[in-house]
Amino acid sequence: MLSNSSKYSLKAVIFLALDINKDRKVGAKEIASSIDVPLPFLAKLLQDLARKKIISSTKGPSGGFYLTEENKAQKLLVIIEHIDGLSKFNECILGLKDCSLDKPCPVHFLVQPLRKVLIDEMNNNSISVFAKKVQIGTTFLSL
Repeated sequence: MLSNSSKYSLKAVIFLALDINKDRKVGAKEIASSIDVPLPFLAKLLQDLARKKIISSTKGPSGGFYLTEENKAQKLLVIIEHIDGLSKFNECILGLKDCSLDKPCPVHFLVQPLRKVLIDEMNNNSISVFAKKVQIGTTFLSL
């Protein structure tokens, strides 16, 4: 349902929300190795997220990426909306072009409630809520 760009961006932003702030910035290389994603691809995504003010960054020898409290307060859905657009949630999970209520694919009615829950959770919870779940050990970003 989500592109690799969205998946990598979500992982990176949640990683940044864990313990990275204006006093402790990190580079793309550290983020990529920590969440196991390709560095060149992630670096481009991080720059794009910083331009859109979803994450913060500074240049120079002590520069890097980080999250402010304002960044952490954003909804997780903002990231997907920026990277893939929300239309991704309406696309057929089997890739059928004309899947709809009137002409559903074999799993349409199974997937629809799951989509609604996913969108609601990502729209009703901030980045910091998802990071907190990682911090307390109920969820994880890597093995």
